[in-house]
Formats: sequence, C-alpha cells, structure tokens
Amino acid sequence: MSERSGSTWVTSTSGALHNGTGDMYVTFGADQRSSGRPSFRRVADDQLAWLRRVLVAPPGMGNARLQLARAGTVILDGAPGSGRTSAARVLLREHHTDVGAFRELLPGEEGELPLTDPELVGAGDRLLLDMSAAEVERWAAARADLSALRKAVHEQHAHLVVVMPYGGILDSDLQQYRIEIQQPCRARVLRRHLRVHGVPSEHYLRPDATVTEFVNEQRPLREIADFADLVRRAREAAARDEGFAQWCTTAHKARADRREEVATLVATLGDSPQRALLITVAMLHGAHADVIHRAAQLLLDTVGLPPDDVPLLQRKDLAERLVEISAGVGPDGHVRFGELDHDSTVRAHFWDHMPDLRQYLGMWTARSMALNGPHITQELRDGLVAKLAGEYLRTRRPEGLASLAEAWGSTAASKAGLEAAVQALTCGLGDRVQARSFRGWIYQWCTGKQLKEQFAQVLVQVCADVVAAGHPDQAMLRLYYLARREHSTGSALHALSDLVETSHRLRRRLFHRLARSELSRADLGIFLRVGVAEALTDPYDNGRTLVEEESVQSSVTTCWRAVLNGLPRPTWQPYAERWMHAAADDGHEGDLLLELLVSAADRCEGRRGAAFAALYASARDAERTAPVGSSRAALTTDLLLQKICSAQRLSRPTTPPRAESTRGTEP
Repeated sequence: MSERSGSTWVTSTSGALHNGTGDMYVTFGADQRSSGRPSFRRVADDQLAWLRRVLVAPPGMGNARLQLARAGTVILDGAPGSGRTSAARVLLREHHTDVGAFRELLPGEEGELPLTDPELVGAGDRLLLDMSAAEVERWAAARADLSALRKAVHEQHAHLVVVMPYGGILDSDLQQYRIEIQQPCRARVLRRHLRVHGVPSEHYLRPDATVTEFVNEQRPLREIADFADLVRRAREAAARDEGFAQWCTTAHKARADRREEVATLVATLGDSPQRALLITVAMLHGAHADVIHRAAQLLLDTVGLPPDDVPLLQRKDLAERLVEISAGVGPDGHVRFGELDHDSTVRAHFWDHMPDLRQYLGMWTARSMALNGPHITQELRDGLVAKLAGEYLRTRRPEGLASLAEAWGSTAASKAGLEAAVQALTCGLGDRVQARSFRGWIYQWCTGKQLKEQFAQVLVQVCADVVAAGHPDQAMLRLYYLARREHSTGSALHALSDLVETSHRLRRRLFHRLARSELSRADLGIFLRVGVAEALTDPYDNGRTLVEEESVQSSVTTCWRAVLNGLPRPTWQPYAERWMHAAADDGHEGDLLLELLVSAADRCEGRRGAAFAALYASARDAERTAPVGSSRAALTTDLLLQKICSAQRLSRPTTPPRAESTRGTEP
C-alpha cells in the first residue's frame, strides 16, 4: 500500500474521501446535517477501514505492531513510496475501540495544542504525527516534544504513531521506538487493489505481459494503486468480448503522455464552437448528450461569443461534431471520449496553454451548477466542481480555488451554488500538499471577515463535516468563532454542540477557552448550550467525570458567574432546571453540580443575594418537571438552600422562603 492510495472508494456519502488522483464526488446539501448520516468520526473511521482493506503488510509491519502494542508508541522510518504513512494509519485503525478517536496532529497550526500540552491527548485516542515531509527545523522541534507527548499518551492509554522524515535524525533515547518499513511486493499490492475493486481472481492471477512489465519497474506504491484503479475503469467501459489483457493495455495506454496528441487535435479545431464542445466534454465527461449541448452553448455565451448565425438545419448535428473531437454518444445517451482518461489530458491542455480561459471556466462552472433538467444530477454537479478544483490544485494555485469558493459562497443565489462552494473547499482540504493552506484560509474567514450569512453556512458545513473528520480541535475552534458571530440560524452553535458531544476532551478545551475569554453575550449562549449538566456527569475513562476535575470546576464556575451576572433569568432558567434535574439524579456528582452553582452565585459581587434567590427560585420551578419526581427534587432544592446558607454563613432558616419572595430580586 502506498502513502497515498491511488483509488477512490466511497464507503458512504456522508463526507469527503479521496485516496488518490482522479475525480472526487461529494454530495452536500443544506438539509444534510439532519439527514441521519454518519458523523464525521464515522467518516474518518471509514477511511481507515478502506486503507486496511487494501494494505499489503510491508516488511517491518509485524515489528511495528508489537512495538505499538507494547509501548503505545512507534516511530516509522522508510523511503518515500514504501507505504509508511498508510501503514501508520492502518496500525492505528487496528487499535480502534469505542473510546477515543483517530486524529492527525498538526503542531503549529491554529487550533492545535502544542505537543507538550497534556490536553492534547484524550482517553483512548489514536494519534498520527506525520512528519514524513517535514523540514529539518520542524522535525527537530517535534523530537524535542516527543517525550512529553509519549507521557500523555501512556497516561491516557492512547496510541501514537510517528512517521519520521526519511534520513532524518533520531535521538538515542527514541531509537528503541524506531521501526523501518520497506516496500512490499508490488505484484501483491496490485492484486490486492484489483481484488478489492471487484476484479475476479481468475483474471488477475493469469500472467500478463503488460502487468509484468509495469510491476517490475521501481515505482512508488501510489502509482500501482493508480494503475489498479485505471484497470477497474477500463473493465467498466470495456466491450463484453474484452478480457483482462485488454483492460490492462487500455490502462497502460491511459498512463502514457498524450499531451502532443491533444495539442494536435486542438490545433485542428479552428472554430470556437468545436473547442467549446471539447472543453465541455472534458469537464462533464460521461454526462448526457443534452447536458453537453446546453453546457457547450453556455460556455460560448460565458466567453462572450455571439450565437451561430448559420441556419439551424444547415448546422452539423451533435453526433458529427463529437466525432471530430474523438468522442461519441453511447447507447445510454451519455457522451464519452474513446480513450480512457483522455478527458484529464484535455483539461490540462486548455488550463496550461490558455490561461486567460481560467476565469471564464470558473464563471461557466457556477452557471452550469444552476442548470436543471432530468439529466442534471448532484453527482454531475459535484464532479464538475471537482474537475475544476483539480486543475487549480494540480498547478499549485490553491489561492485561486479558495477565492473562487469564497465568491461562490458569498454570491450564490441557489442551493447548488452553495454546494459548489462546499465542494471546492472539500477538494482543497483533501489535497495532501495544500490542505494546510485551506485550513488556514478557513480560519481567517471564521475569525477576521464580515461574512455573508450564506457563506458562513458553507464554512459551518465544511468545518463540521470535513475538517472535523481528522482535525476535531481545529474544527472546534473555527465553529466556536462562527457561533460567536451568527445571529439567526444557530447552525454553527448546533454543529459545535454536536462536535463536543463526541469528546470529553473537546468539551473541556471549550470550557477553558470560554473561561479565559471576555465572555460576551454570545459566549454565554455557547456555554449554556455546551455546558449541560448531563455532559459533566457522564462517566468516561474508567468512571471519571468532567465535574470531578478541578480545572473544569474552575472554568464552569467562571462561566456560570458571568451568566448570573449578565443574562436575564428567563434566558438561563431552562438550563439551570436541567442542572437541578441532573443534581437530583446523580448522587455525588449532583452535589458537585450544586456546589458549582452556589460558588458562581457567591462570586457575583454586589449581586450575591439576587443570584442566590434566583437559583433557589429556579430549583423550586424545577421540582414540577423533575424526571425523578417532585419529592426527590424537593430534597435537592433543600440541599441547594443549605449550600446557599453555608455560603452566606447563615443558619438554615426553619421556614424556607417562598418562590414569590424572590420577585423583584432576579438578575
């Protein structure tokens, strides 16, 4: 298996998955958050499960397994193309449990804790530190922090796999964790991919000259994965009388450099309509002929060419025009080139040799997304955006794709336009080389710009469904900033709440961030939403709860004090009632919940009495709706009153004050 698998395998339509070159189809919709789809955590686990299916264990894998199981840490070394990063991910997948999550550590990026911070590691987490492409300075800094990181990993019963730079320096005290990964048998890698792609074994087990020549050449494993995917696609497009040898020949030919062939073809197409048709087929390869015709006309209109003045019945029909560009309409009515992967070469030619056309392709893509009809599918729209994004990423122009996504998301007048923005950012985040830039731009958008609400919704979806899949800390920070700024939809707050619901560690981080901030009214709303009592008393890590942690107690008390001081009682009353209900049902933890509320009220300088009275009145109100019954809830109210009296250094009154006596004293 390679460091970047060369095939595309979608195990669910719930999030972004891209394991190599080629098109990526991702369906996002405005209502998808409530569609019951698997969470981002499931998406990340599905990606790891796919890697495990296609991995051929490289030499050294067994030793790496033993090392990871024994010490909780392993450092993988190996030449580029040996499959070391895929091996690292599979090693972590093999330690999958219901506790903890898979995460890739990205030290130095916004939203990422330092490797030395104990809060970086949650109970049972599976952590990947991929430094395979790190420069000398970054690797030296990471090595210096590995001791503290390994200590936290050990304490949290987590697992850590580090991929070191090839030829990098490793300190003597870390040598015991180093395992070298070597490239596995290339023929076995190809057969494994073909098997997973559904190619029957009786085909690929036969000797084939094309396959033998291909696997005997020294090459990175990702190229073998790419070749296997081409064989799969050749099989799907082949005639019934073609066999494995023809599929492999077609796949091998698709790998050849056909740029001169395409350049010659373009030179023979002197008129604009034919070039527009060629571009359209390349961008919408496999679309229905009706869609190709409409989109080609739309491209001509986008670049400002006047309509054809030739009488309608004297014009060439579509079939004749397609023959001139080496394409045709199949029995299903869909248009394809005759050669496999010819569309990617055509796209690259126009992108590279007609740079002035690029801005028009962006405009045309946006207009094409708005087309409707029986043959306009979501897969077609997503594929169009993915192909355009692929050219930006191939030519290392990520800033152009980011700007295009921002423009689409800020000006889109339709759901399709917003989905295009989501898809464009998803493609950028899925690019191994340029994902870091896109995460940085998303952070800048979330924190430093006046966002139009519709683009803010794009960012919410991308953070919750894409960034969070492998980088939940970064997703949490970005959703936090979006939640602070939203006014009506509440989608960012909802997504943030869903995210911290998956991890006590993330909820703890959010509490600490809130407690250290100025606690605006928006911050208080975030706290009330994520600081629900049930989450604080939910056991984790061998029965521990968040409410028992001193640091959490301090942060929660600070936040509740700000709530009691800064918000009217009707705003926080429902949340306080939930605290009372949880306190009535949770024994020792319930007692701690009451202590935190009383401590928060006790710190309301100049308003202590009013805060205490409001809490008591809320407890009385909570008795009527307590799931455990009013009698048991009344005991909780009585305990709260005792704590209030103790805080005020008063003896407990023999007759508790009636709820009516608190009127006029509420904050």
